[in-house]
Amino acid sequence: MKFLNNPTFSFYRTFETDPPPEHELNSKEREFFSLVTSAIFANPFSDERIDIDMQLAGLYPVADSASLDRIEKIREELTTRLAVLEENNKAHVTKYAGKDRFLIENAFVFDFFYRYRGKFDELINQRFSDEDAPIKIPFAKEAILYLRKKGFEDDSISRYFALCYQLRRAYYFIGHNLVGCSPCMKGLRRNLWNNIFTHNIGLYDRYLWDRMEDFSTLILGETGTGKGTAAMAIGRSGFIPFDIRRHKFVESFMSSFISLNLSQFPETLIESELFGHKKGSFTGAVEDHKGVFDRCTPFGAIFLDEIGEVASPIQIKLLQVIQERVFCPVGSHVPNRFQGRVIAATNRGLPEIREKGVLRDDFFYRLCSDIITVPPLRIRIQEDPVELDELLAHTVERMIGKPSQELVDMVRSVIDKQLGIDYPWPGNVRELEQCVRRVLLKRNYEGSYKAAATSLDSMLKDGVTTGSIDAQGLITGYCYLLYKRHGTFEEVARLTNLDRRTVKKYINEWIESGAED
Repeated sequence: MKFLNNPTFSFYRTFETDPPPEHELNSKEREFFSLVTSAIFANPFSDERIDIDMQLAGLYPVADSASLDRIEKIREELTTRLAVLEENNKAHVTKYAGKDRFLIENAFVFDFFYRYRGKFDELINQRFSDEDAPIKIPFAKEAILYLRKKGFEDDSISRYFALCYQLRRAYYFIGHNLVGCSPCMKGLRRNLWNNIFTHNIGLYDRYLWDRMEDFSTLILGETGTGKGTAAMAIGRSGFIPFDIRRHKFVESFMSSFISLNLSQFPETLIESELFGHKKGSFTGAVEDHKGVFDRCTPFGAIFLDEIGEVASPIQIKLLQVIQERVFCPVGSHVPNRFQGRVIAATNRGLPEIREKGVLRDDFFYRLCSDIITVPPLRIRIQEDPVELDELLAHTVERMIGKPSQELVDMVRSVIDKQLGIDYPWPGNVRELEQCVRRVLLKRNYEGSYKAAATSLDSMLKDGVTTGSIDAQGLITGYCYLLYKRHGTFEEVARLTNLDRRTVKKYINEWIESGAED
């Protein structure tokens, strides 16, 4: 079968000690349950997952995926298929062997996940208002009983319960907090999901669910793009074991993510904030202090923002902690164990980091198990202008607690009239949020003073990066940029090696196009 020959299925579990199977799936059942397994393994923010969902729901290829509740249709189809197995006394994983058991097990896990999806969502929202201490899961008894009746043993139930909760948290923090329809934002969401679960969740489930602390991540992006939000999505989506006897997760995801902006502290205090200190270890150390590495839980993550501002001696110590997983507080020689994951971020570009030595080579290579870039707002809007409307709607809803098209339209009207469609948003999403606040207060926003100086330069650079500018636009824009800097057609002609009349023609074309900033 083409699905079972796919590399996705190279990680299926074998059950060598099982007795001969009582039942085998027929070809149509294998086809359907193979698709279910493909859906489980596919990145939910990928086009591949949409394609699989459409096939599962029996809608492919003529249906419009955007106008249908694919998941509900898939659940209806899956429920029907599993009910047939139930009626024929075949709805039990131990009655199958090999690949058939693998497919049936995945089908029950898929059904379990969507059966309790709403409950997991309620649990996530509840944790925002609760204390950090673990709480008893109210639907745990019912959910555990469902899987036991399907033949799952308690070890598997515990792991699948934890994995389903992790999947739902990851989807929540990536999908709800990093909105946008532009291709670069879709790519960011896919990259974040892979950072949490790897490119193959089957591989993750079999080998890496309790080993991800060794995969450090470096997040790049301009100031205000949302690097902290991306880091939080990773940090609050880690695997947290489920205690099946106590019906509790061993810790709350609210306590599993610790953020530290390194640029806020003078160099003399950074080491203390990172590793802690003992009382009397230096002047002003009047009591013991726990640093972020000491406060990080075994299943948590530390976010070190502005890592590019840290001096080389601190980078060396951070490198040792990440490699050896131990550290000593300032003034102590007793090593403490660190078991969490490290996420770092900087607004420095990768060329600057590598060519100017912002980060030591050894430290950089230890940090960069994965490098994720959060795109600037101007590129997001250039790729898809609808992005601005989506962000405005998201920002307004977050500010007032409910959607309001009236307020979105009001803010958009001010932006269109006072800033224009080519405004480069030098402060990125953070500036957009302040723009919304300013408009709500004063119905006015004039933009950043930096924008006029950087808009044309950014427009040309971004046009090359995204491929959204043609050759004619590039050369006319470049001539106009040089003209603004140097003030004469002659100087532009000299720098570009073009005829003066040609330069004048290009500059006038740029001005007449309405692109003049």
